[in-house]
Amino acid sequence: MVALPGSRRQRVRVRRPSAREAGTALLFVLPFLLLFVVFRFGPAIAGVVLGFTDYTVGGDTGFVGLENFRRLVDDPTFWSALRVTVLFTVLSVPLSMLASLGMALLTRRAFRGAKLFRSIFFLPVVTSLVLAGVVFTWVFAEDGPWSRVMGAIGLPAGSWLADSVLVVPALVLVSVWSRFGYGMLILLARLQDIPAELEEAALTDGASAWQRFRYVTLPQLRPALFFVAIIETTVSVQVFDMIYVMTGGGPVRSSYSIVYLLYDQGFKYFDLGYASAIGVALFVMTIIVALIQRLTLGREE
Repeated sequence: MVALPGSRRQRVRVRRPSAREAGTALLFVLPFLLLFVVFRFGPAIAGVVLGFTDYTVGGDTGFVGLENFRRLVDDPTFWSALRVTVLFTVLSVPLSMLASLGMALLTRRAFRGAKLFRSIFFLPVVTSLVLAGVVFTWVFAEDGPWSRVMGAIGLPAGSWLADSVLVVPALVLVSVWSRFGYGMLILLARLQDIPAELEEAALTDGASAWQRFRYVTLPQLRPALFFVAIIETTVSVQVFDMIYVMTGGGPVRSSYSIVYLLYDQGFKYFDLGYASAIGVALFVMTIIVALIQRLTLGREE
């Protein structure tokens, strides 16, 4: 037997960097590390600390313990904002993920114009959400295109943004339109990384298109779906700018989200202690939802 060059295993000795080399590398990393700590961890820690105080702009600051959180529990506006946020998230996340998955499956194959369609689908992601909000405010207006279409097909016409029941679904539609392109890009990258032999073997065994998707494609997409679900949920529970531009929290606070409540308490009433407590509660709820998603989508088979 002829031994091919490089077929034998060779022990590779890894040289550890010296203290001087490690110190030099740390000096290059240190400016970015300091900026990251100061502008990321610093405000986060300060926000948690302020949640236990009665800090207001221009006023005295004192430690109040859990008083802000007790006030949060007794605040009906908070529970109303929580209901709006949960409803928005429950509607927005599944629809956005379905749209992302559908568009990824539609454009995964190489065909003429595939790159153009991918660019068009991704375009809303890089479009200013404030500008999009202004445009969709006109679309959902009393005499806007959406109202005319609804009237033409026999459905109740009128402004969805002025209806306390339909305002959240209208915001969900805009949200899905503005975000599904990002999820599409993530899922598309994962789809193109799936070995073609898996689907070919399933096709040879007589599997239908649904069976190939259910038992071959979908399990391979699980990590990407988990990532997209986390991103979509985080963005949904923090929705603010679109609501600020399109409805201002109305009508009658039927689109008043938790982040809008935080904004009002912090920057309208300057009650930064209570606003920080709202932020802490929102952070804890987001972590809990992420853990639930980890146990469902993110678990290993």
